[in-house]
Amino acid sequence: MSRHRARKRFGQHFLVDPGAIGAIIDAIAVRDGNRIVEIGPGQGALTGLLARTGCEFHAIELDRDLAARLRTEFAGAGNVTIHEADALAFDFASLGDELRVVGNLPYNISTPILFHLLQYRDRLVDMHFMLQKEVVDRMAAEPGNKAYGRLTITLGCHFDIEALFDVGPDAFDPPPEVVSSVVRLVPLPAGTHDISNESLFAELVSKAFSQRRKTIRNSLRGMVDEATLEFVGIDPGLRPEAIAIADYVSLANALD
Repeated sequence: MSRHRARKRFGQHFLVDPGAIGAIIDAIAVRDGNRIVEIGPGQGALTGLLARTGCEFHAIELDRDLAARLRTEFAGAGNVTIHEADALAFDFASLGDELRVVGNLPYNISTPILFHLLQYRDRLVDMHFMLQKEVVDRMAAEPGNKAYGRLTITLGCHFDIEALFDVGPDAFDPPPEVVSSVVRLVPLPAGTHDISNESLFAELVSKAFSQRRKTIRNSLRGMVDEATLEFVGIDPGLRPEAIAIADYVSLANALD
C-alpha cells in the first residue's frame, strides 16, 4: 500500500515510533467486552493493535482516502466499523454506552473535540489522547500554576485528568514542531461537582480568565460583588488561577 501524504489542513502527524505506540496501547489496556472508539486513526498505528483484541471497535476518520484504506484493511473484521465523519459533528451517543475513546488528535482542533465530547461524558468509561504537551499541561494543572485556567476548570469539573508521558517530535511523520503528551481522562463520580447552571458556570469561568492578571474581584466586576465572593469563601484579592474548581462551582451556584 502506497504511503499517504500527510494533509496540513487536517493537521495530520502520523505516529510511527513503535515504543510510543506500545506505551499508548499499554496505557489503554483493552479488556474483554470493551467498546473502543478511535478518533483520527490515520494510517492505523493504533487501530490494528486495538481492533485485533476482539473488542467492539469504531474508527472515526475525516480523510476519505484514509477511511477507504481502513475499510479495505478491516473488510473481514466483524468487530470493526469505520465511520467516515467529522469528529466535531459526530453523535457519539449513536455508538451506545460505556465508550472508551482514544486518539492522536489533530492539534489544531483538539480543544473543540474535547469540549464536544463533554456532552457525552455520561456515556464514557475513559479517554486516552495524544495532544500537544502545552494543552495537556493546561488540562492537568493545579491551582496556583500559571497553566491553570479555563480549560483546566471546564474539563476538571467533570473528569479526573492525568498526564501520562511525553512523546518527542521524532515519533511522528511528519514531525510536529512541538512536544506531545498522552493524557488520561476518567469521568468523576456523579455529584462530585454539582453545577446547577452549566451555561452560567461557563460564563463565569470565561470572564474570570479573560483578565487573569487581575484579582478575582476585578476580573468579575459587574458580574459578582465582593460580598458574594466572601460568602462562598473566596478571597477577593486572589488571582483567578489561585482559586480551586470547587470554589468556582460554589460561586456559580450562589449566583444561580
